[in-house]
Amino acid sequence: MAVENHSPEGAALTELVLEVFRLNGRLLAAGDRLVAETGLTSARWQVLGAIHFAGEPQTVSWLARSLGLTRQAVQRIVNELEGEGVVAFQPNPAHRRAQLITMTRQGQDAYANADRRQKPWINALANGLDREEVARALELLNTVRYRLETANGGEKRHDEIK
Repeated sequence: MAVENHSPEGAALTELVLEVFRLNGRLLAAGDRLVAETGLTSARWQVLGAIHFAGEPQTVSWLARSLGLTRQAVQRIVNELEGEGVVAFQPNPAHRRAQLITMTRQGQDAYANADRRQKPWINALANGLDREEVARALELLNTVRYRLETANGGEKRHDEIK
């Protein structure tokens, strides 16, 4: 697809971004189906994954930044999960108002159940893909994300991005 007024690189990246948007929608739908029986959704699973991979309790703001989501969106999900006993709030010695989020035993069990379902699913999806190509795609996506994050907190004007 030719994109008017784009450099060849800009046109290629535009096509990649559009494909990432389509992929994101498909991943969220597939994730919802994958974890439906666990009582989770893709959004809840993402938040639990951020808590799990953080390795230690973190604030909602930290979780939101790690996921590339708004604090308000993550706060809403965390509040729902807390109401269902999946996560708990802990006092934060570094900040009186920004509590730390931890998974409860129920949350750990739900996350482990989702993780057990994800492994055979992702292995089947990855079947036949070239590992080196996947690694290069990951590197490219990391580079684009980094450029967005470092351009004045992602708010740099388009003509300022170098």
